[in-house]
Amino acid sequence: MTRPGPLPAPGSTGPGPGDGDRVCPPPGRAPRPLGPPEASWCPVGGDTRVPPQSRPAPQPDPQAADTARPAPVPPSTPAPPPVREPGAVAVSARGEHTHGEPPLPRRPRPVVRASVRGQVLAALRVALVEGELAPGAVYSAPVLGERLGVSATPVREAMQQLAAEGAVEVVPNRGFRVVERSERQLAELAEVRALIEVPVMLRLTQSVSAARWAELRPLAEATAVAAACGDRAAYAESDRAFHRALLGLSGNQQLVQVADDLHRRAQWPLISGPLPLRRADLVADAAEHSDLLDALTARDATKVQSLVRNHFAGT
Repeated sequence: MTRPGPLPAPGSTGPGPGDGDRVCPPPGRAPRPLGPPEASWCPVGGDTRVPPQSRPAPQPDPQAADTARPAPVPPSTPAPPPVREPGAVAVSARGEHTHGEPPLPRRPRPVVRASVRGQVLAALRVALVEGELAPGAVYSAPVLGERLGVSATPVREAMQQLAAEGAVEVVPNRGFRVVERSERQLAELAEVRALIEVPVMLRLTQSVSAARWAELRPLAEATAVAAACGDRAAYAESDRAFHRALLGLSGNQQLVQVADDLHRRAQWPLISGPLPLRRADLVADAAEHSDLLDALTARDATKVQSLVRNHFAGT
């Protein structure tokens, strides 16, 4: 009577090959160690099966691979750009990092038109040079704004600029007073200008060619034309333009700005006296520009120094 084999595992359909029978190796061969089902196979009797180690690797089926390949995903339709509200801030461009930056306001602050302030400032400067704004007099921003046809805000801003330049001073609750300069103050300005510009011009005498000095002749001629017409406002602008161009040959823009500020301060207030004398002073002052160019071209350092000092002193 044969010993009954073990019960089939749950889910199996019945006894498999060799269930209930002990499979032994042929005589003279040691039993193989237990392992996975494939590794524990050993030939018994006339078994002609190929050992697992020598079985060829299964080749993939091209047709099966094509059927198993996932279908390509169609390209997604790009989302339409977001619609921005008026005044909204645009999204940062590629390469710009905005992490941690506070958001900008949706509606920016109104921009103040600098051109209005600049036009008011130019008009007030002309009024100062022409004597329409008398030294020592106090003017309010609303009154000047009504006269210029603008509001008081750009006038107040322009007067603040003139106060920084030294042409007027602030009077609390009243407006701005035009500065009265004494003869001593004008002499001090002339001395400071000479200390700054004379050394520069002496150095330029030895380094600048005659051709470069010739390029400044039209600016000197413009001062002569304004002086002959008696136009003090035009002369003041052309005079400063000539000196800016001359000092600009040094290549020091900071020096040019400082010297121009001092020059502007020296132009206020007006020279007192009858109109023919004032015009004659302007013509004589303009003629010194041409004499200075002649001395610079001739590299006459002594004459250059004398002309510049007398030019600044107004003698």
